[in-house]
Amino acid sequence: MKHGKKNSIGKNAVYLFYSTIFSSGLNAVTLVILAKYLDSQSYGMFSIALAYALIMGYCTDAGISVAVLREGSKKEVSLTALLSSFVKVRLVLLGITLLAGYFLIQLLYQNQPELMKIMYYLMLPMVTGLALQSISITYFQLIEEMQYLGLIRICSALLLVVSVLSGMMLSLHPFLICLFYGFSYLLAGFVGIHLVAKRTTIHFKHAFHRGLLKNVTSFIISGLLVVLLPQLGPIVLERTLTLKQVGFFAVAYRIPSALYQIPGVLAGAFYPALFKSYNGKGEAEHLQLNLLQLKMMALTGMAMTVSFFYIPEPLISTLFGNEWLSASNALQILSLMLVLQSINVALADGLTTKALHYRRTAIQAAALLIGIGFYVGFSRQYGIEGAACAAVGIELVSLAGYWFLNPAKKALAVNMLIPYLSFFIVLFVIMNYFFSESPVLAASLHLLSLTVILVADRELLHKLKGFIYKEKRAEEETTERGIGDGLS
Repeated sequence: MKHGKKNSIGKNAVYLFYSTIFSSGLNAVTLVILAKYLDSQSYGMFSIALAYALIMGYCTDAGISVAVLREGSKKEVSLTALLSSFVKVRLVLLGITLLAGYFLIQLLYQNQPELMKIMYYLMLPMVTGLALQSISITYFQLIEEMQYLGLIRICSALLLVVSVLSGMMLSLHPFLICLFYGFSYLLAGFVGIHLVAKRTTIHFKHAFHRGLLKNVTSFIISGLLVVLLPQLGPIVLERTLTLKQVGFFAVAYRIPSALYQIPGVLAGAFYPALFKSYNGKGEAEHLQLNLLQLKMMALTGMAMTVSFFYIPEPLISTLFGNEWLSASNALQILSLMLVLQSINVALADGLTTKALHYRRTAIQAAALLIGIGFYVGFSRQYGIEGAACAAVGIELVSLAGYWFLNPAKKALAVNMLIPYLSFFIVLFVIMNYFFSESPVLAASLHLLSLTVILVADRELLHKLKGFIYKEKRAEEETTERGIGDGLS
């Protein structure tokens, strides 16, 4: 397999950061222009169809990509044979998923032909595209060259904007807009596979790598739960609210969901390193790396939460127009998901990367079942604001579970969870009490106050300095090596 020296965590984080910022920005633009083009009912149907397509996209993976990263971190494994086995499994899962999706939609929505048609137009190209993108993304995660992963994401986002804008300029029916939306993912999937093919050759004649299926049941269940949880809202709410209300909730939900990609950058950069830390250096080193990930992701999530909590109405009005203002209260509540999700993903990664994946799966299953109850009960009682509270409630349940089932829960609580969350909650109380009439000032002061954490947490500051120095040193060594090679 042809690849050079692996990138460091810092370099990978930089690649992921700029590509995620760019792609998330484009995805947000697509969300805005699509909401302006469709009415709330059509957008509600699109959101339900999109939820199913994303779930099916993850079903084509079923957690196998995590197993690939685990197996690829072992020194004796042939990466070429591993990739070949991975592609075989993904193609089989893609066929099964599309067939099962077709019968499920026929069963559940036979009395809603318009919704069913939107689902079919979106489902086939988008699910296939997601599967192809995931194969290439996993490969570049495995060899730790995230610049190519970033390229795939940017390409996907650009194609998405172009396809939706093209459909709008041609004044196409929502059905065809969904078809264009799905095809953008498919085209980006082909780009990703092309990039992989330039780096290595996939030999289908290789013997199947059996280690890929070790503990795969846990990965399959977890992979499904990972995607079901964020897509649970539109699917359940379709039964308790009107399609128009589902559209309002979807608009509010998509904003924090898109922005979560930013702290998710850190998760993507740390993930393979956590596996290698545990397998090579043991639990103590793994805990320190996981704590650094937790703190960095939490601070990023907190900073993003602040803006959307204090000024939701101007944001909704500016982005989508006054006709979507009914979603502003839900957005304010859902903004809290950003900090909770940031912490939860880091805690969950800590479990997965030290061979406790089954605990993560158990917590996700419990959160899913509790979440269905939350969505049904809260939405019937309080409408879209109740649905937003249900989404936040799911994240709180998950946080409690990930922390309680972690063997290092005392260290996690003392070194990160208690001080960081307490400081954040106290700031919220103070800002809302003294500056409730000046939300912009409250948001600004809250953001500035978060810098106190960096000053107070000397251990974090020390690790960040060491981390930056290590990255600079690695860059210098790479440059010196390149010069030396050139002279020789």
